Amino acid sequence: MASPSHRRSRRSRRTRRPVPGLAVAAVAAVAAVAAVTLLVALVVAFRPDRGTDGTRDAAAGTVAGAGVTASPTASTTVPAPSTASPTPPSPSAGRSTSPATPTAAPATASARSTAAGAARTPSAAAPLAGRIRPGVTRQGVATSYDAGDGDGACSYGPADDLMVAAMNTADYETSKACGAHVLVRTADGTSVTVRIVNECPAPCESGQLDLSTQAFAELAPLSAGRVAITWSLLSPAGSDPVSIRYKTGSSRYWCGIQALGHRNPLARLEVRTGSGWTALTRTEYNYFLSEQGTGCGGALRLTDIYGERLTIDGIALRPEAVQPTGVQFARH
Repeated sequence: MASPSHRRSRRSRRTRRPVPGLAVAAVAAVAAVAAVTLLVALVVAFRPDRGTDGTRDAAAGTVAGAGVTASPTASTTVPAPSTASPTPPSPSAGRSTSPATPTAAPATASARSTAAGAARTPSAAAPLAGRIRPGVTRQGVATSYDAGDGDGACSYGPADDLMVAAMNTADYETSKACGAHVLVRTADGTSVTVRIVNECPAPCESGQLDLSTQAFAELAPLSAGRVAITWSLLSPAGSDPVSIRYKTGSSRYWCGIQALGHRNPLARLEVRTGSGWTALTRTEYNYFLSEQGTGCGGALRLTDIYGERLTIDGIALRPEAVQPTGVQFARH
């Protein structure tokens, strides 16, 4: 009879008890994998937001900087424009120019100021300046004249402030000097600030300022006659808002437009048209003319010598009414 087999059955192999050390190692390995998985999840959760192209989202930066380009606004209701005769008057030129006494507009026009191009540029940069430039000291002589009620070739009309002057023809530049504030000094350091409201024709020479008797007296006795001076452009600290005035006889067929009270010398006045903005021609009596009525009664855009622009809406076509805009050029 055959003897029984001594080979172990398959069942006995499956039921073999595991070694204790191996079980502990397996548990530790599982725990390590779980810890690594948790760490990766935390890193992903707290990493900065990124766009689809791998760059960081710049939305927060855009919102923070949005206030820089905001434009101040002021808005009230303006009466409907009136229509005058299409035939323009013949303005007189020279130092005797004196328009009819303006009347203040009862309503404040809607206006907004928008920065464009070189707006808020440094004082030394005035790309649209003519002969009178910021940061440049000019030499010349000061004389005096009877300024009367303060009116002159710039057609601003009578004024209470008689610290004014007439600019020589070369530096007047067809009224480009109108409204400029100038600091005048003598050799001993005495100074006075004047506003240009008039033109001094020949024999006034380049660099010469003809001061009102009131302004000249701040520098020297009137009996002195002529005084050697230096003068330079200013951008004054205090200034009321710019105002707009349409000339007598203005209508939708022809109009003359004037800006008053601008802090810095004015370089351009434009009207809005269907194709954009159209610059008007400036006269020696300091009005900008629209010979065919283009843009009369519509939106205006003023540009100073520094390149800053003020866009103004809501100015009614009301001849001789001084209408405040609520905006002003920046100080330089």
